Amino acid sequence: PAAATLCGWGTVGAPRRNITNVKVNYRRGIEKMVEYLHGMGHRKLGFLGHHAMLAPLNERMRAVLDAVESRAGQMEVQTSAGADTLEGGRQAARALLATGYRPTAIVCVNDFMAIGALRELREQGIRVPRDISVTGFDNINLSEFCFPALTTIHIPRERIGQTICDCLIAREGDSPGNREITID
Repeated sequence: PAAATLCGWGTVGAPRRNITNVKVNYRRGIEKMVEYLHGMGHRKLGFLGHHAMLAPLNERMRAVLDAVESRAGQMEVQTSAGADTLEGGRQAARALLATGYRPTAIVCVNDFMAIGALRELREQGIRVPRDISVTGFDNINLSEFCFPALTTIHIPRERIGQTICDCLIAREGDSPGNREITID
């Protein structure tokens, strides 16, 4: 049977012989988020990322920058980075606001950083979502306990797992071959 790897979690490149790559279309998720925020009237975005050089996380930042650029003159974005932790999200939000830039929405690379950003905003007396909207990415279980509720992009973990399982289970007449499966 073909082996499955999660490109989105670190394996990058074309499938090798008898390897099936299963990856997530992070770019489309970010594009949908920026489109949603634009539709809500947001024109000044902040992006909170972190210093890691993992391809999926850099892809998320690049996707935000590209989505804003595609709306030239309609939106702007400023980025800030911290550690990939709750405290890192808090520090990145603090650093972004310390520049004097006042976004109407903050897009975070993941939910952990978004939760940290929510705390920093609350401690600075900034009301979410009245003053600034905050979005996350990954839809982790912890995000449902945030107040106010965290808007986040859902990663279909069950679908990813099922796809990998289907790829690993040999089916009569199937040849493993080289395949790349992208999940929205």
